[in-house]
Amino acid sequence: LMERKTHVQINMKQIMLAKLRKSCSCTPRNLKNLVMDFFPVLRWLPKYQCKEYIWGDIMSGLVIGIILVPQAIAYSLLAGLKPIYSLYTSFFANIIYFLMGTSRHVSVGIFSLISLMVGQVVDRELLLAGFDLNDDAPSALGDSSLWNDSQPNTTTFNLTIGGTRVECGKECYAIGIATALTFVAGVYQVLMGIFRLGFVSMYLSESMLDGFATGASLTILTAQVKYLIGIKIPRSQGHGMLVITWINIFQNISHANLCDVITSAICIVVLVLAKELGDRYKHKLKFPLPTELVVIVVATLVSHYGNLNEVYASSVSGAIPTGFIPPKVPRFDLMLRVAVDALPLAIVSFAFTVSLSEMCAKKYAYTIRANQEMFAVGFCNIIPSFFHSFATSAALAKTLVKTSTGCQTQVSGVISATVVLLVLLFLAPLFYSLQKCVLACIIIVSLRGALRKFRDVPVRYHVNKVDTLVWVITMSASALISTEIGLLVGIVFSMLCIIGRTQRPRTALLGQIQNTSFYEDDLEYKNLSSVPKVKIFRFEAPLYYANSNYFLKSLYRLTALDPNLEAARRKKYEKKEKQQLQKGDHTTANGLGMGETTAQLVPKQIDFQAIVVDCSSISFLDTTGVNTLKEILKDYKELNISVLLACCNPSVIDSLKRGGYFGKDFGSMQELLFYSIHNAVQFARDQ
Repeated sequence: LMERKTHVQINMKQIMLAKLRKSCSCTPRNLKNLVMDFFPVLRWLPKYQCKEYIWGDIMSGLVIGIILVPQAIAYSLLAGLKPIYSLYTSFFANIIYFLMGTSRHVSVGIFSLISLMVGQVVDRELLLAGFDLNDDAPSALGDSSLWNDSQPNTTTFNLTIGGTRVECGKECYAIGIATALTFVAGVYQVLMGIFRLGFVSMYLSESMLDGFATGASLTILTAQVKYLIGIKIPRSQGHGMLVITWINIFQNISHANLCDVITSAICIVVLVLAKELGDRYKHKLKFPLPTELVVIVVATLVSHYGNLNEVYASSVSGAIPTGFIPPKVPRFDLMLRVAVDALPLAIVSFAFTVSLSEMCAKKYAYTIRANQEMFAVGFCNIIPSFFHSFATSAALAKTLVKTSTGCQTQVSGVISATVVLLVLLFLAPLFYSLQKCVLACIIIVSLRGALRKFRDVPVRYHVNKVDTLVWVITMSASALISTEIGLLVGIVFSMLCIIGRTQRPRTALLGQIQNTSFYEDDLEYKNLSSVPKVKIFRFEAPLYYANSNYFLKSLYRLTALDPNLEAARRKKYEKKEKQQLQKGDHTTANGLGMGETTAQLVPKQIDFQAIVVDCSSISFLDTTGVNTLKEILKDYKELNISVLLACCNPSVIDSLKRGGYFGKDFGSMQELLFYSIHNAVQFARDQ
């Protein structure tokens, strides 16, 4: 017999009080650890190996900075904001994550999916406020309103928000919505970090996140088509945006701008060819080709000197001011309007950041702290929201580039921020003539990775059909309904799949592998021998309230015996026997003599005297599960059939003990519980 260890009773109350005393005691050592935990840079920067790390960090920082500038300008189209705000976002996010992040390699900044989610909220609120979503509509306060809200000869909109009457133009209101949304999302993330909710990301499966990203990529692609061909259609809002947008595109395709179409075709061909060549020869290249930057520079020069905006009415980026706008506190009245929208934004931003951080940590053999990552990405949203920035997240493409160019630490993020700062201070006005169709091309080509997931569907289906279904459902809901609904549908459907797997798990009768003490599924393996007078039943899931009925039905079906029906049939037979005896007839209801009655009471189809339940796959029991096992023990005992449990783990044994399965003093435990199937089978044979 195996004897259980006696565990010392743990007083959770005392442990919690001790932890609180330790964490709340304001000693210099605790204060130092608190500060260093909150700012991990204080731990690793003093140990920075300059000779070994500096060149890799400088190279990766420069490359990411060069990639970041055109992507930031391009992604401003997704967010429905001016390019200057995207540059602010990229600058502040890199600096803050350098101070607070625990990953050495993740690139945090502007991300297409997050920009899309911000843009959808901004567009909705602009519509509700009565603004025109047409990109070429004149700005209510003009571009110079970024600096001075009291410009002469400008038209302002009188809005009543939260009972307060304010004057604000379109761009002013749009960035106000974006900063309020970003601030609330950051607060949610910090609160999740305070309450140690970093584990939430575990419930976002890889298939669900992939499907969500792919569905959102289709939405992003659809939103950029109008820029590709230079048509003016209203920005669709609400559910079914993808379908409505495509209908509008086909209705207005005859008004396409030939200049934009030709420019888009050339840019896409150049970008795709450069990406394919870069992927093919990446082992020979020390750093990726800055194709986006080259395309933007050439396209800007061609547009400027060819006067494409004046001659062909090609839409351009417009004036991008230099320097920094004075900081401004996000408006509380707008926070109330976007509080619900900020929750999915916070979850998606955190989930992508943590998943990428864990991927890099695993690859390069170091650890991250999920809750600190929550704080880092939270403050990457809270602090920049005061500086006219919007939500950020880690980006897969830039992270992969960062690791491939020799990044060693987040010093590379400071280098990238410096590149963005140079653009903000000196170079931003040079992008005035840049066509919007060029920015759309950069966005669409950047979606290659997500759109290629469609090619992986057959392989994914071959590996796991349920995960493929999760991917398809999430992708379809994200694309055809909305990104927020798609995220919710994906999470709920993933949970339902898990519940469904445990609610109707695989069940089997086992046979013995010849000349061994091992047993396996009789339907899956050949040349297994059945055990005389013994049925061995396997249930491959926890036994709890949701699947207890399925457990009973499967057991009755596979053993071809329902003890309740058999007991009722016997009682009915005995009742008829008594009625015959009272009438003085010594023959049974079936015409049998009294000597044959006992044989008739035992049905011929029962060819076993014991059931062995293989509990190796039952990870836990709840109260309903324990009662279910007690029920079959009692019901089969009435038919003189014993029920034996085998391969139970300690938690299942403890649940059975607490539920009274073995009696008050556990006296029958040695006759009901066995450590292997073979021991149970031998006991049943001896009996």
